[in-house]
Amino acid sequence: MPEYRAPGVYVEEISSGLRTIEGVATSTAGFVGETERGPVQPTLVTSWAEFEQTFGTDSIFLPYAVRGFFANGGRRLFIARVSGGDFRAPLAALMATPDISLIAAPDEVVVSGLREAVIDACDEQKDRFAITSANAGMADITSLFPPRDSSYAAFYYPWIRVEAPHVEDGRRLVPPVGHLAGVYARVDLADGVHTPPANEIVHGIVTEDPLEFTIGKHEQDILNPRGVNVIRDVRSGGKGVRAWGARTMASDTDWKYINVRRLLIFIEQSIVRGLEWTVFEHNADATWTAVRTLIDDFLTTVWRTGALMGTRTEEAFFVTCGRTTMTQDDIDNGRLVCEVGVAPVKPAEFVVIRLRQMTLDTQS
Repeated sequence: MPEYRAPGVYVEEISSGLRTIEGVATSTAGFVGETERGPVQPTLVTSWAEFEQTFGTDSIFLPYAVRGFFANGGRRLFIARVSGGDFRAPLAALMATPDISLIAAPDEVVVSGLREAVIDACDEQKDRFAITSANAGMADITSLFPPRDSSYAAFYYPWIRVEAPHVEDGRRLVPPVGHLAGVYARVDLADGVHTPPANEIVHGIVTEDPLEFTIGKHEQDILNPRGVNVIRDVRSGGKGVRAWGARTMASDTDWKYINVRRLLIFIEQSIVRGLEWTVFEHNADATWTAVRTLIDDFLTTVWRTGALMGTRTEEAFFVTCGRTTMTQDDIDNGRLVCEVGVAPVKPAEFVVIRLRQMTLDTQS
């Protein structure tokens, strides 16, 4: 108790003791690549002008990716500068930076092993998602496949053309990963991480001949089932140039869609951070009840955003924590085991409208 020495009115702030699970950030991106100058440790930039001032613009593909990120609605971006050609240390530093949800390496198309290293890092760490692209010049789509099987990465095709004042004709063909990272961020901020980053306009590209290759429905029918997400020019239908796919590189159908994987990353990381206080708490009923309540409240909020299936929470998720999830050996050795199940909403990728012709007889 505070000691009061003189008459008067005093205010005491008392903690309610209530805990909550807060959702982690999902729209913050991290890019690794060569720059003209700048710090070697991951550095946050929040605008193109800030990047230009800090890192310069004379490098391979990174500046175009950064500009595309902000042009498409991205707000927070960490840059890990590669100096001397060795990307492993900058990538490791980027993976160790908290709050990053999206990873891209625009130079992956010219630096051997970089794309694989980025996907490996996301597969291993399981708390962020990689955006990758095909190499330039892949005109023959019969041989075009994602580089490997992974639910923590997506693969895009083709390259895009952007303004490049320092190039002779003022245009340059670049990989689309930076622009798409901005699309992901834009969708997350507007609608939530559970929304597929597809059927979205790609900004920051030229209007004349904006894509390396023109992809039609026939080509997409071939590429989409493989997990190759296509960027299509659909301006003839008044829809602009759009990202027209939302699949991971996974062969497992449970993890086929980008938004499902990223939603689960969001849920897992939010719960992990929200339950850090339980370490060294009593592994007993009171703690188990508190854990169940916290996760239940958090997932109810997630369900209300439309991220989970069902008209009732019982249809959307379950949370179990207690003697049905732990053995006595678990309890004695300090292992608090909680089981959580969720039913994510999946994209309406194929919209089928059935039309039936009616006759006068059927109407009577």
